[in-house]
Amino acid sequence: MRTHKNLDVWKNGIELVKKVYIVTSSFPKEEIYCLTSQIRKSTISIPSNIAEGSARNSTKEFIQFLYFALGSTAELETQLIISRELGYLKDLSVF
Repeated sequence: MRTHKNLDVWKNGIELVKKVYIVTSSFPKEEIYCLTSQIRKSTISIPSNIAEGSARNSTKEFIQFLYFALGSTAELETQLIISRELGYLKDLSVF
């Protein structure tokens, strides 16, 4: 039986969530309900979509959820670039 917990991509997603929470904890407090929240949501969405897709009944559905995770990855990348441009992040290579 396929389970998301055996997938390296899901495990990497969990590690990314942990890194993002550490990094965003130093963002300005006025960003807690805006950029910080959006970054955390898009990051959490990555392993969550992988897990949901893995629980589906068909490979086609699984692939669809992998594409959702990919979309969340692009969203996260954009938000991190914005954070760097605003001076909240110095270096994106931590990710």
